[in-house]
Amino acid sequence: MTHSFPITGNIAVGGENPVVLIAGPCVIEGEDMLLRHAERIARIAETVGMPLVFKASYDKANRTSGKSFRGPGLDKGLRLLEKIKREMGLPLLTDAHNTAEMWAIGEVVDIVQVPAFLCRQTDMLSAAAETGKVVNVKKGQFCAPEDALQIIAKVQQSGGDRIMITERGSSFGYRRLVVDFIGLAKMREYGWPIVFDATHSVQTPSGQGETTGGESRYAPQLAYAAAAVGIDALFVETHENPAIALSDGPNMIPLDDLTAVLERFLEITSKNKTTTAV
Repeated sequence: MTHSFPITGNIAVGGENPVVLIAGPCVIEGEDMLLRHAERIARIAETVGMPLVFKASYDKANRTSGKSFRGPGLDKGLRLLEKIKREMGLPLLTDAHNTAEMWAIGEVVDIVQVPAFLCRQTDMLSAAAETGKVVNVKKGQFCAPEDALQIIAKVQQSGGDRIMITERGSSFGYRRLVVDFIGLAKMREYGWPIVFDATHSVQTPSGQGETTGGESRYAPQLAYAAAAVGIDALFVETHENPAIALSDGPNMIPLDDLTAVLERFLEITSKNKTTTAV
């Protein structure tokens, strides 16, 4: 049984709580775009009956090319996210890229995320814990499942007591990721809520030369497999038109497909719980 704790007053994760949906576009492309996506994803989550945390990045600091779009930046990005929270009442997740940004992020969002490439950086983990918010750490593509124990310990050492670990695929040679579902199950045994990132797991890093590619058609299948294993939250990036998205379009699930994907995911989750109970 995993630890259970609140994300907000009415949404909790872990234990016997429903699987939480963490969803949104990869990056904030503008105010109108952000509002449209938040409104539509909120309707979809309500339709399928999943508690929602809305996610979007104000900065993509690890783009393949220095010429790629990074986002609106910290100040404008947090103002836009704060507007989503104020007007729509949605809990928020965003990712930090250095310790100096952490306090400002913690003032706005409900979940502070440490990116995969920074998951071993002790100062990042400590700063995230010190915000007092839920800390979601993406396990790096270069880390074994057992490495998550040291990540968890670092967050705890700085006072963090609401910790989630995200599986997002492991490097398999060049420009290829695979998901270790035994590792996913093993990490859940550590007692903290486990998130599965279905869309980043189908990335092909730097696969398009100056940008990262992806195989989005396989993201739903990975989500379904994770549902069968058992997870506490599902992370998906989604876009109304992935073909023109400014970041990670090739691995995002189209918004038009999201309802059907989540319905199938929940069907498998329900069967998994029934089988486990028996």
